[in-house]
Amino acid sequence: MADQVFWQTKTLQEMSRREWESLCDGCGKCCLQKLEDEEDESVYYTSVVCQYMTDDCRCSEYQNRQKLVPNCVWLKPEDVDSFFWLPSTCAYRLIAEGKPLPDWHPLVSGDPQRIHAVNVSVTSLNLVRDNEVTEEEWQNYVIAPQ
Repeated sequence: MADQVFWQTKTLQEMSRREWESLCDGCGKCCLQKLEDEEDESVYYTSVVCQYMTDDCRCSEYQNRQKLVPNCVWLKPEDVDSFFWLPSTCAYRLIAEGKPLPDWHPLVSGDPQRIHAVNVSVTSLNLVRDNEVTEEEWQNYVIAPQ
């Protein structure tokens, strides 16, 4: 039973790589470009998405993402204290904050497509690829806080 609910019994730092990777719910919000207000450090999500995101919110270049996109987000257990910018629904952030995973999370529901059905992923947004607009234009694509 403990293997089935590892996220309830282990800290992020104690998880195996496989367990860590399985926490990703596939929402795609990490792949949205973000802007930070330098004055108050607020983070604003945009509808500008990485050019390598697929229609099902996965990375088409996952293994090579750091080479292709040097500033690509790479979540690691040692960075837990900086997870404040992650969306409030993100499993990494939820576990770091001692909160339970939502019912729609693939580890709970058993259905990796459920996140799209309940509109938690970015699939319902009118996305623009980051190779189609300049970084200066990102402010024109700010969306509601996540």
